[in-house]
Parts: sequence; structure tokens; C-alpha cells
Amino acid sequence: MNVTTLVALIEHYGYAALFFSLWLGIVGMPIPDEAIVMTGGAVIGLGILKPLPTFVLVYLGVISGLSLGYVLGRFVGTPILEKIRRKKNVDRYIAYSEQLLQKYGNFAVCISYMLPVVRHIVPYLVGINKMSYKRYALLSYSSGLVWTLIFLTLGRVFGNQVQAVGDIIHHYGMPIAMALIVLTAGFVIIKYRMTVQRSDKNNRA
Repeated sequence: MNVTTLVALIEHYGYAALFFSLWLGIVGMPIPDEAIVMTGGAVIGLGILKPLPTFVLVYLGVISGLSLGYVLGRFVGTPILEKIRRKKNVDRYIAYSEQLLQKYGNFAVCISYMLPVVRHIVPYLVGINKMSYKRYALLSYSSGLVWTLIFLTLGRVFGNQVQAVGDIIHHYGMPIAMALIVLTAGFVIIKYRMTVQRSDKNNRA
């Protein structure tokens, strides 16, 4: 499934298509999360969906999928991690996630949002390590809120290029994501200033 197919599903099923695409991301949907969320931003720009309900459903899809990983890690434990290890090319992501937790502790939950694949593995690990749900929710849900806003904005900025941008972020991780976020932030600030300047000129006229 690609972004074109996802857009068709959104046109047919509406907000539910975005929610379930993200919720099922924990079990390995073929589209990177970044591309799914940016598609949400793109369809807002096209007028297919409304901004507020899109944000709410996308956000709920993101945190629901990652919370499922936490619950499985907490209550199933190590066997679920061993099952994940059987997937192709996952070992290096597990190793990196473990290093992230050792280096940054609980804040690895926040950092992991910017790292494709790792963001899905860290919830399993903190669940296995018996992090309290209250602490997990505080760290994960607040980070998820920011992450969702960022990638919805990126989707509105990049429009029909979300598949390519999402694939780049998925393959090259944090450096590309951060660069795009900085560029998008710059674009939004410039656009806001231009709008304010136009408004001031109209008020003076």
C-alpha cells in the first residue's frame, strides 16, 4: 500500500482510515508513520478532511499504537521481544533502542519519536522494564502531541510529495527529520510575518 492508496481510503472511510493505519503501525504497516501523518496534513490542505478532527484522530492513532507496544511489553514481557527479533533487520534497532534507554533513561521515550522503527520498539522495552503507566503516558503522550503537530504541518507544506519525504525520513532518521522540521518552522514563521505585514498595511490603508 502506498500514499495514493491511503488517500483513496481516506476519501472512502474518512478519519477512521488515518486512525487505523497508525494504530496498526505497531504490527508493521507498509507505509511509514511519518508518511501517514503527513498524508493527514496533505488531505487537510486539499479540503478532504477538517483540521481539528484530523489532528485528534491522528494523535489518538499514534498514541494508541505505541501504547499497545507498552502494554504487550508490560504484561507479556520478554517473549514478545523475542518474537520481534525474528523479523528481518530488527536486531540493530533493538540494540540501538537499548543503548538509547541506557544513555538517556526515561527521556529515551521522548527521543525515540524522532527515530523510525525505534519509536515502536522503545515502548516494548520500557514496558518490559516495568516503567509505570503514569510515567510512560506523561512522556509518550506529550511527545506524541508535538510529533503529530510537526508532521501534520510538514504534510500541509509538502502536499503531494509526502510519500517521497516520508520515505527519506524513514530511511535516514533524525538528521533528515530535524532538517525538515527546521525548514518547515522557518516557512511557517516567514508566512506568518508576511500575513501580519499584509494585515498592518490593510489597516493603515
